[in-house]
Amino acid sequence: MFRKVSLALAATLIVTGAAWADPIEGNWKTQAGDTAAIVGGGSFSITLKTGKYAGKTIGSLKPAGDNKYAGNITDPANDKTYSGKATLSGTSLKMSGCVLGGLICKSQTWHKL
Repeated sequence: MFRKVSLALAATLIVTGAAWADPIEGNWKTQAGDTAAIVGGGSFSITLKTGKYAGKTIGSLKPAGDNKYAGNITDPANDKTYSGKATLSGTSLKMSGCVLGGLICKSQTWHKL
């Protein structure tokens, strides 16, 4: 009896733990077709998993409101870091990097894998 209760409790905790994960976490298909992994807790790290720059960390984001995140985004081609933000909408993530206080920005949309 105790074993059945322990197994049921463990299964419930595993399922509940998955529900606690932030929806931004996971693997994302970038606009260029590469895969980026977003992991973290209070702060999220973005690392490219496939493509020419695989293994390179390209960003750090923190929650900034409902489905919004802010931090830094690095262009892997030139290693320049920009003020960045992301907005999550379902299985789409709109990423933006800006300079000059937001005067010049580049955006792209990623899709959850």
